[in-house]
Amino acid sequence: MTFLIASNILLWVAVLGLVVVMLGLMRQVGLLHERSSPMGAMITDHGPDIGDKAPEFELPDYFGRSARIGGASTDGRPTLLMFTAPTCPVCDKLFPIIKSIARAEKIGVVMISDGAPEEHARFLETHDLGQIRYVVSAEIGMAFQVGKIPYGVLLDSDGVIRAKGLTNTREHLESLLEADKTGFASLQQFMTSRKKNAA
Repeated sequence: MTFLIASNILLWVAVLGLVVVMLGLMRQVGLLHERSSPMGAMITDHGPDIGDKAPEFELPDYFGRSARIGGASTDGRPTLLMFTAPTCPVCDKLFPIIKSIARAEKIGVVMISDGAPEEHARFLETHDLGQIRYVVSAEIGMAFQVGKIPYGVLLDSDGVIRAKGLTNTREHLESLLEADKTGFASLQQFMTSRKKNAA
């Protein structure tokens, strides 16, 4: 009987210890989340830089309507260029998020893709584009020197690149839109700034 009471006491002490450890971990995660506020996504290309005018293209979209990439926007809104592929699983998961962000932030979105015609047809059968333009062009990807997808480039209303980077998650997408507010257009700029401040 004494052994049973002692084991129960030890078990409760262990449970209380675990609760204390869990509360400490939750606090640390909260602090880490506050310190890592949204910033520009990781830049992996060597194309036109932030602050440069975007290359300009006038070409038909997938449905044959005229589409303009770069230059001043006709509606005065920023434009998000999303470089994707119809067979990219991450791009597929991001598509509803892109639509939601475009609606909430009132920005234009152009999806720029490459690949076989039947892959695009299959993708568009299962996705409602809404106001998003869909352009098939390897040339635009080469002009921006995009090496990995999904990749986003945010242009202001004058066609100047404000932010760009890999966009594997909702946070990466939102960070492109936060670039003007924070002053850090890329993860690299943020890290360089922290190193300078620490020195």
